[in-house]
Amino acid sequence: MLFAYKLHSLAIYIEIVKFGFFSFTKSFMKFHSAIITIISVLIFSTVHAQRGPLSADEIIQEAMQQAAKEKKNVLIIFHASWCGWCHKMDSSINDKACKKFFDDNYVIRHLVVDESKDKKNLENPGADELRTKYNGDNEGIPFWLIFDKDGKLLADSQLRPEGASLEAKGENVGCPAAEKEVAHFINVLKKTSHINKPEQVAIEKRFRQNEK
Repeated sequence: MLFAYKLHSLAIYIEIVKFGFFSFTKSFMKFHSAIITIISVLIFSTVHAQRGPLSADEIIQEAMQQAAKEKKNVLIIFHASWCGWCHKMDSSINDKACKKFFDDNYVIRHLVVDESKDKKNLENPGADELRTKYNGDNEGIPFWLIFDKDGKLLADSQLRPEGASLEAKGENVGCPAAEKEVAHFINVLKKTSHINKPEQVAIEKRFRQNEK
């Protein structure tokens, strides 16, 4: 009887030890998994920081892939952190009167150029060359281009004489503000989106405020 009692007690002890071991193992595995996740995030962040900004080509390719899925065109805006007119452009696009229209019709991406000496690291590699390719060099910023999902240039921020081709160099309207600049912008939107009359009126009104 005593022997049987001891065996029973030993069995209970073994179960307690097993439970403790498995609990410890489970806790350790959770801790180990958390450590691995943290290390992975730190490595990714470090690599990304060392790598610097994405190239212009990478940004545009990603935008065009999204545009193809969502049946939209791509609006590329060249800008810099110090550029007041660039901020006005973004504020106008993101204004509650305009934002839905732009979100519904365009995939919008920014390319950083012309940064100050202490912020050159913010510039996207290849962005300046792309701007030059489309006659945007020495035209100031913001400078913008609109492509279809396949990379065909549909329009840009350059005001040209009636009938001139996109290959011809024009006058950059930047962030539309003056009457003729906003008129050019509206014409571009008509050609590259599904803009309706109320949207046209709202956008024209908002961008004209930039002249004040």
